Amino acid sequence: MRAMRIEEARGPLRQREITIPAPNADEVLIRVSACGVCRTDLHIRDGELAPHSLPLIPGHEVVGTVARTGSAVTRWHIGQRVGVPWLASTCRACAYCLGDRENLCDSAAFTGLDRDGGYAQYMVAKADYCVDLPVQYDDLHVAPMLCAGLIGYRAYAMLHDDVRRIGIYGFGAAAHIITQVACHRGQEVFALTRDGDFRSQRFALSLGARWAGDSSKPPPLALDAALIFAPVGGLVPAALAAVRKGGHVICAGIHMSNIPAFPYALLWGERCVKSVANLTRQDALAYFAFAARHRIETTPVPFRLDEANDALEALRQGAFDGAAVLLP
Repeated sequence: MRAMRIEEARGPLRQREITIPAPNADEVLIRVSACGVCRTDLHIRDGELAPHSLPLIPGHEVVGTVARTGSAVTRWHIGQRVGVPWLASTCRACAYCLGDRENLCDSAAFTGLDRDGGYAQYMVAKADYCVDLPVQYDDLHVAPMLCAGLIGYRAYAMLHDDVRRIGIYGFGAAAHIITQVACHRGQEVFALTRDGDFRSQRFALSLGARWAGDSSKPPPLALDAALIFAPVGGLVPAALAAVRKGGHVICAGIHMSNIPAFPYALLWGERCVKSVANLTRQDALAYFAFAARHRIETTPVPFRLDEANDALEALRQGAFDGAAVLLP
């Protein structure tokens, strides 16, 4: 099979012809039809989130069909469509796993970081960590939901029920999905982008945002809460300044630059800063149930598998709206 691999720290992905992997007893072999390109893949390629071993095939927004099942697998059958998200396995025995917080398991493994992912024609995955996908979405459009949708939804679910005005900092793949979720629920979205990024601001407005503007300036109204998807630590004090007393600021990325010092007055008033770590299988059930009931328009930008480096660089430069998707 063809695969795009990270073979050296901070080096480009290289296309290789490698042997199709065989599934273990509790795994399935998946023929990959689409794989979303996530900013986390860029963090891994750049060494900001170091893989535990190389070479590594990245990619954790994987859609495909089961080509072979391990001897112990009963849940999936050959030809069935499956999704493979970031969470690849957990210990199932620690306090976090037993307390419905498997995303915090110290022994967790992650797709495209600890295990080879979907920048390839085939991959293997633990059968119990694959997810069902709503039938009304094709492979290209559902792929970004497997991380941008799921981690965005986990961050969104941390907000209090009485939140009406939500600020979203960084208008990429996750933001363009969660804006639609919030609008379906009658909430107001204020999109804050890189200064002068009028294209993304227009994109946010087209998806239902009430207002869009530069992140260096405060929004026109006080926010009830803010979601930060951009990996920029300087946005944390900016978001705190924008939310009302009692408001929450949720940092939704797996990597962020250092948060600068800020005066206690920004945090005072029972404001709260929280982070999102990974996701759970329950998050997938909840989000995809919502997506099955409410149409979510993802905006995929397709790339060939051998264009993975181009897709990552386009993501870095903010060259497109929506989400890049590789089509092996």
